[in-house]
Amino acid sequence: MSRSRLWTLAPTWAVLAALLGGCATNPVTHKSEISFVSPAQELEIGKQGYGPVIQEYGLYDDAALQAYVNTIGQKVAHVSHLPDLEWHFTIVDDAAVNAFAMPGGYIYITRGLLVYLNSDAQLAGVLGHEIGHVTRRHTASQMTQQQLYGAGFALGSILSPTFQRYSGAAQQAMSLLFLKFSRTDESQADELGVEYSTKAGYDSREIFATFAMLKRIGDQSGQRLPGFLETHPDPGDREKVTAELARQAVAGKGTLVINQNVYIRRVDNVVFGQDPRQGYFVGDLYYHPVLRFQITFPPGWSHRDTRAAVAAGEPNQAAVVQLSTAAGAADLAPEAFVAQILAKGSISGAHGARETIGGYSAWVGHLDVPAEGQSTSTTLDAAFIRKDALLFQILGQSLKVGDVNEERIFSTIRSFRSLSDAARINVIPDRVRVSNVDATGTFDAVVKRLGALPADLETDAIMNNVQTADRVTAGTLVKTVTRLH
Repeated sequence: MSRSRLWTLAPTWAVLAALLGGCATNPVTHKSEISFVSPAQELEIGKQGYGPVIQEYGLYDDAALQAYVNTIGQKVAHVSHLPDLEWHFTIVDDAAVNAFAMPGGYIYITRGLLVYLNSDAQLAGVLGHEIGHVTRRHTASQMTQQQLYGAGFALGSILSPTFQRYSGAAQQAMSLLFLKFSRTDESQADELGVEYSTKAGYDSREIFATFAMLKRIGDQSGQRLPGFLETHPDPGDREKVTAELARQAVAGKGTLVINQNVYIRRVDNVVFGQDPRQGYFVGDLYYHPVLRFQITFPPGWSHRDTRAAVAAGEPNQAAVVQLSTAAGAADLAPEAFVAQILAKGSISGAHGARETIGGYSAWVGHLDVPAEGQSTSTTLDAAFIRKDALLFQILGQSLKVGDVNEERIFSTIRSFRSLSDAARINVIPDRVRVSNVDATGTFDAVVKRLGALPADLETDAIMNNVQTADRVTAGTLVKTVTRLH
């Protein structure tokens, strides 16, 4: 049995070799390009990736806002270089300030970014930019250049291929969430975003304010997805170049749509920041109000929390532990589930025993997992805990069996408990509140007069695309973060 180094990439070279020499026509340039990824494969990756993205990050529960974003997205996509593609625009229930495109016409925008935008025109510009990544085939190009096809990035996939939640095209799609475009890609997407949004009837001069806002936000700590500026690097003089492109694009176009107040009213009451109802950390303690459990991770380890799993990693990549729910467990007892995956050949060995953890029936031990395409196996630290209708699965791995990090993993496993503290269960997320300014004054004075209790006045200012000392006139709609707890 062997333990491989954690959190490394393993491209599927056989697939790459099979695809070498393939060509595809770029919809924007109409030129033939060498590509490992065909248009048909792009469609499949986008299609198969939709479900896993929603499972991983959540669909924002606001049908009216979803429809609103989709309507604007479809208008912009209709004037793109792929008007007949079946486009999909989805709001992801995540606090990260981001938008991302997957091949095949699947565009995602986080609620975290929506609350910082201030008009239909800004939204059209963001969506136009992401549409540009698809029409220009940037993802396919990056996959070809970096040989990412078949690689897995997600924390949950690195523990063992046997316990990957997704496979094939879906796994490839999830890998793309962490793809970083080149500066050339960004310049091209900026240009197309201006072109598409203007053709759709929106005032692309508003895009300038979007980039200014993104720069003010900077790198946000604790984001589930990489931030927009991380995955969309600044090609240099972005604001200046985009402003000039927009000036040229709108020349002679007459009246173009901005719809500031219409948009701002749409984001009233949208959840701001992390939604604690879906799980949250307090130090190294993790609480999940809906599933009613708590668990303590090793001190000093980094955390990653999504709808599908919560995990922690040792700072030097020497160990990782992840908690999720076991697929296909039905009402099986923990030891019966271990026997089932052993019988199926998912694992080649199981060495452990039944325990009681936090008052719940559990199986704790080691699993031998066959290495893909090899005769060796990998050892995982493992536990399966039956809590009501769910079988929780905790998998871990350190560099060596019996080392100090493995001890920490098993301590984490045995810290699993039921959550009964009402104060930890009855948590309420912060929300965006839209108010009409009753009297002219500086932004900071207006916010104080509204009775808002912002954790950070600068955040409210950025959300409104203003400075804290800027003058705000009576009748203006302003957004503030309101705490209801």
